[in-house]
Amino acid sequence: MQCPKCHAMMHTYNRNGVQIEQCGNCRGIFLDYGELEALTRLESQYTGGQYGQVPPPAAPPAPYPAAHAP
Repeated sequence: MQCPKCHAMMHTYNRNGVQIEQCGNCRGIFLDYGELEALTRLESQYTGGQYGQVPPPAAPPAPYPAAHAP
């Protein structure tokens, strides 16, 4: 199979029953429909779910007070 980005040959790897295609040149990774979800589910099972919850983003910093010119 050829890479859709750079047209180099792609290599297929099996990770926990999921077929992952990776380009040998640009190192891009291409997954079929549902494979990303399968990998995430397997990773969550492996880690015991400790990384499953993503914390909410931090609040933006307060704006600087407006400077007053004389």
